Amino acid sequence: MGADQSISAPTVDVSAAAPGSAGAGTAAGGPVVFDVRDLDVYYGDFRAVRNVSLQIHQHEITAFIGPSGCGKTTVLRCFNRMNDLVETARVDGQVLYHGVDLYDPRVDAVEVRRRIGMVFQKPNPFPKSIYDNIAFGPRVAGTKENMDDVVERALRGAALWDEVKDRLRSSAMGLSGGQQQRLCIARAIAVEPEVVLMDEPCSALDPIATARIEDLMQEIKTEYTIVIVTHNMQQAARVSDRTAFFTTEVNPESDMRTGLLVEYDRTEKIFSNPSDERTENYVTGRFG
Repeated sequence: MGADQSISAPTVDVSAAAPGSAGAGTAAGGPVVFDVRDLDVYYGDFRAVRNVSLQIHQHEITAFIGPSGCGKTTVLRCFNRMNDLVETARVDGQVLYHGVDLYDPRVDAVEVRRRIGMVFQKPNPFPKSIYDNIAFGPRVAGTKENMDDVVERALRGAALWDEVKDRLRSSAMGLSGGQQQRLCIARAIAVEPEVVLMDEPCSALDPIATARIEDLMQEIKTEYTIVIVTHNMQQAARVSDRTAFFTTEVNPESDMRTGLLVEYDRTEKIFSNPSDERTENYVTGRFG
């Protein structure tokens, strides 16, 4: 791996693996941000996901759909090395970020997570003020920018500024569920990542709050690459540019289920003319 691709040497500096860096690769739809090759994920001896290969494109929304237990979230967590936090987890294969292998031992996982932010299934604001929730990441990163400007920009980016600008010092716990989730999105983008991963970000929200989050995703994809896990097929059809359908295969001897990628394509094709019968059965409601 060349020095210009380092993600911080002898750790590899992710900052050099930015858009347009060597090895980034391109494909129909724009530059490739993630190039996943033959990915297997194990928890101890159990293989949770096998043989996943796909490419995530810049400034697109990619949706992962499929039945429970098919590995959608496991694969998502590989993109910012969240699985490192699970003691028994092991990743085989490659997850290339602009051509740099995120699982190269020289890669700094903390820097990976700064560039590749994550929003979780349930809103998880810190028990701090709205302001301090947003400022937390930039402070840790040692930003020299005026913090008031950072906070306002992030809240505007998450379409929340007008609703909270007069109560920035109030507790974030006093916000509604939908506002808390947008706060978590603002907190993720405050450190200026390139990618935002979203693990079922609307599953705990009512339809109105869900619509706000979906509108927000469409607005911010011009600035960020978004990957979303969702059980809501209508949501995937509404917001995503590409969709990956995962399913499970069952070991008849142990009843253990391993996730695998069945099909990955433009969203309109997945929902109107899928190539695999298993995909068609799922999106038409025949199973899952």
